[in-house]
Amino acid sequence: MQNNSDRPRAIPTKQAENDAFVVTRWDFAPGAETGRHVHEMDYVVVPLTTGTLTIEAADGQITQSPLTNGVSYARYAGVDHNVINDSDSPFSFIEIEKKTA
Repeated sequence: MQNNSDRPRAIPTKQAENDAFVVTRWDFAPGAETGRHVHEMDYVVVPLTTGTLTIEAADGQITQSPLTNGVSYARYAGVDHNVINDSDSPFSFIEIEKKTA
């Protein structure tokens, strides 16, 4: 992951991994970001808090992504983005990545 800004980094904590899945908790302080990265596996995100994250796509497009505690979503591998918590409150989610056989 790249971090080309002065923002603090979101904190990933790997919770579990086996032959099929990787489970990581992501904790974002206010203003924190993941840094630009490409997802190499299909994944599911389970928000642990409610709020809005800012998504910077690889093409420069910026979108606001409102998320609700417990309302999950799934994406395929290949997503290239930076995730930023531009709010004044901490934000957390669980990311479940599916390993390919």
